[in-house]
Amino acid sequence: MQEVWKVLKKLFEMNIVQSILVVFVNLIIYKVILHFVAKGEKSSKVSEKLNNKSKTYLRLMKSILRYIFIIITVLMIMQINGVNVSSMLAGVGIASVIIGLAVQDALKDIIRGFSILSAGYFRVGDVVKYGDVTGKVEVLGLNTTKIRELATGNLVSIANRNIEQIQVVSGEVYVNVPLPYEVKIDRAEEVMGKIVEKIKENKDIKSADYIGVNELADSSIKYLLKVVSAPESILKIKRYTHGCVLRVLEQEDISVPYNQLDIHQK
Repeated sequence: MQEVWKVLKKLFEMNIVQSILVVFVNLIIYKVILHFVAKGEKSSKVSEKLNNKSKTYLRLMKSILRYIFIIITVLMIMQINGVNVSSMLAGVGIASVIIGLAVQDALKDIIRGFSILSAGYFRVGDVVKYGDVTGKVEVLGLNTTKIRELATGNLVSIANRNIEQIQVVSGEVYVNVPLPYEVKIDRAEEVMGKIVEKIKENKDIKSADYIGVNELADSSIKYLLKVVSAPESILKIKRYTHGCVLRVLEQEDISVPYNQLDIHQK
């Protein structure tokens, strides 16, 4: 028994037990706070739009909390083990210049992360486009934004410093349907009406409208359609709209000119 007490006394003198207790207590506090954050994230008492905004704030808060608790725990352990934290922090001013140069990209990402949140560029649940990737925002972190690609289901990470290259997808698709000059305008608009009715058969379509003559091109007249769907369905709706156009033109015995369909996404 005396040997056990000697071992425990030695451990206390080495500050190992105190360090473990600090980690344990801080971990419990962190888990308790995360529990309340998770409850807020799952709340269904707010509208869907507000809930998406709340999820963005809550997930960013979780990311911030993780870093805060790690830093606090490390500083407390250092203090327990005899490191003069106050003196160390006083010297941070000099070291921060060197560190800042080394991690300037990471700092840009963090600053941009706060900008995304405060300015409301986009939030969790929005569909965005980054280069050739179109996907739904799943995670908005301090340094990266993660989106689930609609076409493949892949999870793509985007550094927040590249926010200028990210576009929010509205769900509106504008389709130019080229018809030969030989087709009179009355006949063409009748065909466009049939295309609209065909498109509306899809339950995922919110609205479909014929806008009018959009361009007198070299080899065709381009008639403009506007199709609106949920942003996450936009790629599927594009393919469906193409199919509807070709099927109706085939039924009406109208050939598509050499120039193919032009798609403009808003």
